[in-house]
Amino acid sequence: MKDLNTLNAALLACRRCPRLVEWREQVARQKRKAYRDQDYWGRPVPGFGDPQAQVFVVGLAPGAHGSNRTGQMFTGDASGDFLYPALYRAGFATQPYTRSREDGLSLHNLYITAAARCAPPDNKPTPQELINCQPYLAAELHFMQPKVIVALGKIAFDSILRIFSIRNSAWKFAHGAHFSLPNSTFCAPHATLVCSYHPSQQNTLTGRLTVEMFDEVWRKVKTLLQAVPDS
Repeated sequence: MKDLNTLNAALLACRRCPRLVEWREQVARQKRKAYRDQDYWGRPVPGFGDPQAQVFVVGLAPGAHGSNRTGQMFTGDASGDFLYPALYRAGFATQPYTRSREDGLSLHNLYITAAARCAPPDNKPTPQELINCQPYLAAELHFMQPKVIVALGKIAFDSILRIFSIRNSAWKFAHGAHFSLPNSTFCAPHATLVCSYHPSQQNTLTGRLTVEMFDEVWRKVKTLLQAVPDS
């Protein structure tokens, strides 16, 4: 594929995972009562942000009534309500919220995508569904050549390790951990992988991920950007 536009055109036509196709479209038809007057996206959700970004953020998958409704990553659900204020405080976002693709949010030097592009039942894509979706993530990395990759959660972390063919047992997911990535066609030289807990309510409402913990991740990202020389 030649560029992100070509990639996204292929993504939007993707029907590789019958279970996910059925679920995303069922949710879009039935809708949640609070959104019954809205048109749901109901398709694979493309990446979002600055196409020249040095920071590449990987989440898990679209939420059934969040990104699957709005068509934009981390938009319209509680995870986004935690993520975007942090990005705004760190200077990566022009505003601390987003509710739709048309509300004016822009991202600076940061691009957001996910390991799976269709909303899965119970937020749990199967291993095969993640493998089916991996070429889209790998292609984005190849096009973007980021200096810093941020994995939001272990599934995103594992997806990145598969793309880089990393099987080193020393690479273990932990919040705040960071690893120097090998030089490859998927990143800039001397790139770094940074780990964070996913900003889901399961983590934020229980205190597993606090505002300060999350802000520290983005401070680390900014420090790493300053430390990595331009290629």
